[in-house]
Amino acid sequence: MELKQESEQVDRQIVVTPEERAEEQKLIRRMQMMMNMVMQVIAQDATLSVDEASQMIADSRKAALAMFPGKELAYDLIWRPRFQRLMRERFRMM
Repeated sequence: MELKQESEQVDRQIVVTPEERAEEQKLIRRMQMMMNMVMQVIAQDATLSVDEASQMIADSRKAALAMFPGKELAYDLIWRPRFQRLMRERFRMM
């Protein structure tokens, strides 16, 4: 009985409409642009303090998670290392 239920669950496929896929791609592009802009400001603004840069990163994380709820792990795997590397390079942090 259990095997039958498991195979039925595996047989079901998640159907994504073209509109949903386009909306997700739009959100991904928007998030990438936002993250790239934050990184550029941190890298290029000589008047930016460590605290201000850290706040920008925290705000960008909140915005990304508002766009993609429940994707904390993806953020931590993709964006956190990039921001950490940038902060090390920009502010000579260890």
